Amino acid sequence: MIAINNLTFEIGARALYDEANWHIKPGDKTGLIGANGTGKTTLLKLIVGDAKPTSGTISMSKDIKIGYLNQDLLSYQSDKSILHVAMEAFARQNQLHAEIELLLNKLETDYSEEVLHKLSDKQHEFENLDGYSIEFKAHEILAGLGFSEDDQKRQLAEFSGGWRMRVMLAKILLQTPDILLLDEPTNHLDLPSIKWLETYLLAFEGSIVIVSHDRWFLDKVINRTVESRKGKLTVYAGNYSFYLEEKSLRGEIQKGEFKNQQQKIKQEEQLINRFRAKASKAKLAQSRIKMLDKMERIEDVDDENPSVNFSFKFSKQSGRHVIRIEDVSKAYPSNVILDHTDAVIEKGDKIALIGANGRGKSTLLRIIAGVEPFEGECITGHNVTETFFAQHQLESLHLENAILEELQAFAPKHTDTELRSILGSFLFTGDDVFKKIKVLSGGEKSRVALAKALTADANFLILDEPTNHLDMQSVNILIQALNQFEGTFIVVSHDRYLLDNVANKIWFIEDHKIKIYPGTYAEYEEWQSKRPAYVPKPQAVIQPKKEEKPVVKASHAPDEKSKQLKKLNHTLQHVEERIAELEKELAQAELVLGHEDIYQDKKKLDAANATYQTVKATLKITQAEWESLAEQIMELE
Repeated sequence: MIAINNLTFEIGARALYDEANWHIKPGDKTGLIGANGTGKTTLLKLIVGDAKPTSGTISMSKDIKIGYLNQDLLSYQSDKSILHVAMEAFARQNQLHAEIELLLNKLETDYSEEVLHKLSDKQHEFENLDGYSIEFKAHEILAGLGFSEDDQKRQLAEFSGGWRMRVMLAKILLQTPDILLLDEPTNHLDLPSIKWLETYLLAFEGSIVIVSHDRWFLDKVINRTVESRKGKLTVYAGNYSFYLEEKSLRGEIQKGEFKNQQQKIKQEEQLINRFRAKASKAKLAQSRIKMLDKMERIEDVDDENPSVNFSFKFSKQSGRHVIRIEDVSKAYPSNVILDHTDAVIEKGDKIALIGANGRGKSTLLRIIAGVEPFEGECITGHNVTETFFAQHQLESLHLENAILEELQAFAPKHTDTELRSILGSFLFTGDDVFKKIKVLSGGEKSRVALAKALTADANFLILDEPTNHLDMQSVNILIQALNQFEGTFIVVSHDRYLLDNVANKIWFIEDHKIKIYPGTYAEYEEWQSKRPAYVPKPQAVIQPKKEEKPVVKASHAPDEKSKQLKKLNHTLQHVEERIAELEKELAQAELVLGHEDIYQDKKKLDAANATYQTVKATLKITQAEWESLAEQIMELE
């Protein structure tokens, strides 16, 4: 389908690709992966002809149709409806439709055979191109990407960049290309739309090449992985998880070959040094030197996924309740976000806040962080110190500072060694730490801002899309960091691999209420799959009005279901208090058993052990009661 042979592409003196080879076959669904800066986006541009190789060839048949989604499409502007923009994909059908309309108008005054024949020919071609169903197809794909019937009639200019990118994606999908080239297609999608896209791509009959840092998405969609690394393209015959296993196996083999070769080189060098001293052996020494020079050297294997050990420092532990949200309401002129909702963040909670775009995830984070006006109460608990990471934090970086200086000013309690270790974890090694912030890319600035957030003297982290602009290695580092963090955090992200590896509780906003699932993301996914699906609604770009108060829905009298919920929540609160008491009793019982002198008196030891076992068993029963109540509450909600 597409053959890349001996491709070399140079930027200045640097070869981004050096005689790289890759054949894309019909039906291949390929994930193109690699660290930032290894040329993945450049390779897509080379395939579509937006860039020219220094040498080598990219061959394909002349009639091949390529659909290319790239981040530059965000700049596309139109005052037409998004349905009209999406239907621009059907260029020939649209042209025929316009010509048919003209001929029908002409037929009102001109009944000649010529006009009738032309009309018949155009209508026949239009029908053969399935022209009568193109609007239905456009509606279907736009709906899948989260646009309601009413939204499809609105102008493209009304939507934010992320939603415009969805329209561009719809337009590309409607072109039914032979091969799709998708550069970070999930960047501007919420979780429901990502899942829809997964289903669509799995059913797509053509070939696909996807550049993505979303490993969960790749595992669902691709059947082949190509790694761009050190100027070469290496093919793995499976999805991303297969790639990791296969690469690890290849790495072990390569390590062994490298070790054996190094041993052989050492032996040869020892022989050469010994032979050089003897005139009779000089010719033999020269022969072995030439043999060593011609030897194709095996490279050692780089550790691309280092384990990191973050030293989190916060000077005080928080109380049990970190945040209490009570009767909170928040609305914008045309959109109610929260309506008289309640929730509690407890010490040790690792919360993933998920849901469709426009449901108010970032708004809720800002309410919790205290930077967004709202109605109701959001009470910060005892000894809670927080730090808030959001993409706009990049703007607060001091551009003239070096990276290390930026962290030194922000986290003076950390030593330079600790700060350099943290920066090293975020791929700033050696002299990189002395680079000025102003010369960094968007992804690099994001890593610096994230490193700052993780060095704060905070026992509560609020993280809004921390994985934006991070490559897979950096995401893995963030996962390790959050798993080592002993405080509390709430994170918004569409990276499901991160969420599944760090969260012990899921929050989602539904019917303007905060709903809670007490489990991992994978468990939530299984539970959610059994519930009716909710359609995400895009939000228009609304110009803010001066001194406008939030619109809040009027509260309604509680019905039978509400009374039952209130009763269950009341019981749940008592059970939580009982659990807290039992935990204290258990800690006391453990303290008693920890005294050495108790082991000198068998009666005391037996009594203490019996108390410990009784409290432990009671705590287990009470925790099971809490879980049962929580499930009942979730079912009613």
